[in-house]
Amino acid sequence: MSARLAEAGVARRSILKFCAGVVATLALPPQLAPQVAAALDRIDRPAVVWLEFQDCAGDSEAFVRSRNPSVADLILGMISLDYHETLMAAAGADAEDARDKAVARGGHLVVVEGSVPTGIPGSCTVGGRSAEEILRSAARGAAGIINAGTCSAFGGIPAAGPNPTGAVRVEDVVGGVEVVNLTGCPVNADNLTATIVHYLTFGQFPARDGFGRPLFAYGQRIHDTCARRGHFDAGQFAQSWGDDGHRRGWCLYRLGCKGPATFHNCPSVRYNGGTSWPVAAGHGCVGCSEPGFWDTMSPFYDRLPHVATRDFSLTADRIGLGVLAATATGFAAHGAGKVIQHRVAASHATTDIQDIQDIQDAAEPAEPAGPADDRGGQAT
Repeated sequence: MSARLAEAGVARRSILKFCAGVVATLALPPQLAPQVAAALDRIDRPAVVWLEFQDCAGDSEAFVRSRNPSVADLILGMISLDYHETLMAAAGADAEDARDKAVARGGHLVVVEGSVPTGIPGSCTVGGRSAEEILRSAARGAAGIINAGTCSAFGGIPAAGPNPTGAVRVEDVVGGVEVVNLTGCPVNADNLTATIVHYLTFGQFPARDGFGRPLFAYGQRIHDTCARRGHFDAGQFAQSWGDDGHRRGWCLYRLGCKGPATFHNCPSVRYNGGTSWPVAAGHGCVGCSEPGFWDTMSPFYDRLPHVATRDFSLTADRIGLGVLAATATGFAAHGAGKVIQHRVAASHATTDIQDIQDIQDAAEPAEPAGPADDRGGQAT
């Protein structure tokens, strides 16, 4: 790989810097960076077939707008991108032939962007073939499937009610192939690159949670690492868009931020070459990396759930024992039916700390959502 990249004008220092960045993203010890570089030098480039179905093309857009040195250049040096409708030079029958030849050799990686329509198959056809038919064909003999974005992983926005096309996730169509879900709208290019490098270095996908998402990227709530967390603990909340608290970077929970119920590494990795991410730009998280987010996290500008807060001036310890514990219970209960939301809506703006504790005690425990729940109560 290093020889090919050197021919393309990429310096060895840039390659090592890239490897160090990938190791950091994967939450691995920094001393593994040379091992990653050595492993990438030894590998033969695996064939990658990138399929795009019902989506907005945002994942491809994120992929080509990654860090400098360009991840696109580095990825093209590590893999053989044999099929990508947007990026490949070939078109028409030549493009379809390149895809079919890569699949026929076997051992390839399939990257899927977008959900699969099963109710109206004709709503997404490529070369006269339905998305479902193309996916089943491409998955045969594949070493693994990487779902890039929430649409392919969970169905995403196309699968939201009323779901007119019968959109489903990739795993509802194919089985028997190892799958890793890189959720988000769009996928973070750094997480995609890190996952591919992990596979090339260790011969397997990273450890995953109960939803098939790599723990290095989805092992913590956004709320836990958010730069605005200190304002939450101090009871400092923006009350409306553009008010003094909003301008000063206070917590956006009251404006609908779903960070306490969302697992993703957005605060640390960020987007557009590490430039920024929605909360840093002043907009609350909408929970786009979670299953069924369009239905379960809306309305996006309303608190989820309706656990009232006040303009606290308390220590972080007291908040942790009172408000934070209550909201954590509320988030889990919401996923099982928005129990908390309906019980406390009437006291939306007047509940004090003791009231919140009473709400917590009265809340019915949520049903476990699977293996992911042992990290803090994430609900399906």
